[in-house]
Amino acid sequence: MADERDIFFMREALRLADAAEAAGEVPVGCVIVYGGEIIARGRNAREEERHALCHAEIAAIDAACRARGGWRLSGCTLYVTLEPCPMCSGAILNARIDRVVYGAKDPSMGALGSVLNMCSYPLGRRPEVVSGVLADECSARLRRFFASRRRTEG
Repeated sequence: MADERDIFFMREALRLADAAEAAGEVPVGCVIVYGGEIIARGRNAREEERHALCHAEIAAIDAACRARGGWRLSGCTLYVTLEPCPMCSGAILNARIDRVVYGAKDPSMGALGSVLNMCSYPLGRRPEVVSGVLADECSARLRRFFASRRRTEG
């Protein structure tokens, strides 16, 4: 169940999504919280970095591991504006993140309930998943971005 903290931290992720969009990236942003504080941030950077692994969640998980001094992110909550894909969901499970809060569902690549649910497999520890937090705001950014792309590319 989402609460006021979830909305606050999702707004921080939305700021990162805006930064991604300003850089010409798909507008996805992510923050990781531990003990009520943001310990890591990430945004999409695949086009900038020309690298398939530069998803917002992967960047944030990498930064959180560095901040915590290890790969286990127990006690952390990951906030992301778009439902994680299979790669990012696998990284979330491997990092042992306790809770995932996301905004918009991803009907093409979503791996925490939309297309598949990585948490339904016997893959060890499963995070609590909260979906739909500020979903309209998150979805609106994605729709605007892709509508703009369609106008300029075609």
